[in-house]
Amino acid sequence: MSYEELDRVSVIERVIERRLTQCEAARMLGLTSRQVRRLRRAYERDGPGGLASKHRGRPSNRRLSTELRQEALASVRSRYEGFGPTLAHEKLTEWHGLRLSVETLRHWMIEDGLWVPRARREPRIQQPRRRRPCRGELIQIDGSDHEWFEDRAARCTLLVFVDDATGALMELLFCESESAFSYFAAMRSYLEQHGKPVALYSDKAGVFRVNKKEPHGGAGITQFGRALSSLNIDILCANTPAAKGRVERAHLTLQDRLVKELRLREISDVETANGFAPEFIADYNRRFARAPRSEHDAHRPLQPSEDLARVFSWQETRLVSNSLTLNYKRVLYVLDPTEAAREARGKRIAIEEREDGSLSFWHGEHELRATAFPKDHGVQQGEVIENKRLSAALDFIKEKQRQRTEAKIAKPSTTRRDARLLRAGTPKQTATGCSAGARP
Repeated sequence: MSYEELDRVSVIERVIERRLTQCEAARMLGLTSRQVRRLRRAYERDGPGGLASKHRGRPSNRRLSTELRQEALASVRSRYEGFGPTLAHEKLTEWHGLRLSVETLRHWMIEDGLWVPRARREPRIQQPRRRRPCRGELIQIDGSDHEWFEDRAARCTLLVFVDDATGALMELLFCESESAFSYFAAMRSYLEQHGKPVALYSDKAGVFRVNKKEPHGGAGITQFGRALSSLNIDILCANTPAAKGRVERAHLTLQDRLVKELRLREISDVETANGFAPEFIADYNRRFARAPRSEHDAHRPLQPSEDLARVFSWQETRLVSNSLTLNYKRVLYVLDPTEAAREARGKRIAIEEREDGSLSFWHGEHELRATAFPKDHGVQQGEVIENKRLSAALDFIKEKQRQRTEAKIAKPSTTRRDARLLRAGTPKQTATGCSAGARP
């Protein structure tokens, strides 16, 4: 019997013993007096079992037909093998016109063994792996997006480099997001302090690996991978987060200790936090790092020919026309007619872009001088923008649109009515540099 039915038994017994009236019992049970009389007769006839529901153990009157169940499960077996209940329900509704709920289909699939819920699945076995014996042989790298400054500043990302042999922090860098230039800056700082490691161990993010099986263009390697390859450093990608568990566990410690250290020192910006990072790294390693099994340090020194400024730049190639011109990001560049530039006609030259937007053009070991010749397109093709950079891109677009609008208003041919209409759709600038329409 249910708890509700047990409560009814005690109340009906008090009614029979004349300790309660039927009206009082009706108010206590939320029933009518007529229902109380019916329950009393059932109790007197069958005892406490007479108050149990007669529908218990019997199929519901509103259950779906057996034919519908057989048809749905037959379709799942024949056409939707491996589909989850939600996706299978969408296909059964759209393509077969079957009317049933997702949860009903989920229960049917579980009962017939077509779906195993997550709670019943066998846990993935993560076999242990010994630490590498030498310092600098394998460096685990990852980024942690977290509220490092709590409510004192905006959310940002911390790039973390952990040595596999010792568990020591090798590099920390606060940045806006996990971008190629952010990893360029962190890796350059690492190399200048420690030298070149044998290999890096990362996840399968797009910064480290081209995840498309058949990319339509490019060299099949990311910019970060290209930079490491030029320095003779390999990069390995882990298949699961647990495989690079040392850096994952370091995130948990940093999100506790580092956040509180920043709070105690009242640090609320990225620049000051990066200045404090070496002090925190030294204290962290003193507490948590362990000695490697081998005293050998696998780091290799940088070679004089390895120019890190060039290595850690965004590099692409462009074809030089016979008129010594090339296109890059919708801008036409005209090369100075030097001997090296004339030799590059009809060939592809390298373009190196720094984080500040400056460009350099190279044909072999010869740097070419070029002049930008902007092309005024009426319609521009949409650029591919990463989700992490979308906010900054929108702010830039708003500012460019405002500048174009002001330029139109400043033209002598623009009437007052046209100027008023143009200004009506332009967000006003505030003292903080944000548009008024962007405020919550």
